[in-house]
Amino acid sequence: MTFPDHPFSDAGSFADAYFERLATAAASVDRAALTKAAAILEAAYRGGATVYVCGNGGLAAIANTFVCDHSKLVQTDTPLTARVVSLSANVPMMTAIANDAAYDDVFVYQLQTFGRPGDVLVTVSASGDSENVVRAAAWARDNGLHVIALTGFAGGRTGGLAEVHLHVDGDNYGVIEDTHQSLMHILAQFIRQAHMPEDLVAARKFWSRPVQPPIGMHRWVTNCSSGVPGSCRS
Repeated sequence: MTFPDHPFSDAGSFADAYFERLATAAASVDRAALTKAAAILEAAYRGGATVYVCGNGGLAAIANTFVCDHSKLVQTDTPLTARVVSLSANVPMMTAIANDAAYDDVFVYQLQTFGRPGDVLVTVSASGDSENVVRAAAWARDNGLHVIALTGFAGGRTGGLAEVHLHVDGDNYGVIEDTHQSLMHILAQFIRQAHMPEDLVAARKFWSRPVQPPIGMHRWVTNCSSGVPGSCRS
């Protein structure tokens, strides 16, 4: 059923209906597919592969946040190294490709430059049919990369190209994007807690950094007497 399918008289009743639809959308995601996506990402982080993420518009923002949540969060308190790159982040590169070649090639061009067999491509597209995302997924599949597609609506072409299809049953862009954002957090937090010392799982807030840097790494931190970022090391 389309949402909204009638006018609402106040924001509160609209919110109730929206959150109800959001819960339905979240419940529609295939849990076996989610488990498989987590296993692919976890193997990449253990094995030194690179994970590439791409999306357009608001989903470009989700792709960029995926980098932060996975590269920063997953490494905190774990021995994992999450090498994650957003193909939606390099504006000079994207505009050069779009201007000199085609906007449809902004992701696949970068992927052809950097991607290697065994790497992972995560596509985020509500329709699953954005041409630049489809081209990236097709190239990745044909060149030995794992493809995880987050979609909504009917799933589109990227759903058919993907090794793992995380499909959200919905026809409202906001509901679909909110569910995609939740899936991103679920994958990051699940992988992190699975590799943390057991006694730290309940002790940590699942975003804050510890006083000590991630295992085997050095980070600039603010936990020193000066309180100035970058002024001391842990």
